[in-house]
Amino acid sequence: MQRITETTTPGYVNGGENFVLDESIGHLIRRAHQRASATFMTILADQHFTPTQFFALARLRERGRLSQNRLGRLTAMDPATIQGVTRRLFDRGYIARTPDTTDRRRMVLELTPEGYDVADRLLDGITAVNGQILAPLGPEEQEQFRSLLKRIV
Repeated sequence: MQRITETTTPGYVNGGENFVLDESIGHLIRRAHQRASATFMTILADQHFTPTQFFALARLRERGRLSQNRLGRLTAMDPATIQGVTRRLFDRGYIARTPDTTDRRRMVLELTPEGYDVADRLLDGITAVNGQILAPLGPEEQEQFRSLLKRIV
């Protein structure tokens, strides 16, 4: 890769291939993720939840009882991450763990009554988070953006 110096033509690297960082999809997705996370943490700061903790609560609210492994897959978290997330939610009393009746090696997770209450409270804030993230787009653009993101992931 060609090293860019002050004498290099801006925007050109890799033997003349045009590259502009601000147009790079990976860079734009990373910046959008940073903005979404910051918005989440700002709006829901008083709730003391991370986005990954919210995703786990929301998925359990949506699907009911799930194994930790299945919850990790449904929230796109690796095993180490989902283990830490569920441990913190368990320690706070938001989820219960019970042995699976068909496989005693596996634990099944479900929301406690407190978990349902906090998930419902967080959902109100998530509406505000989504609204703020999508605010620069018109209603049709918001739907198109969601649709395109779904196709990518």
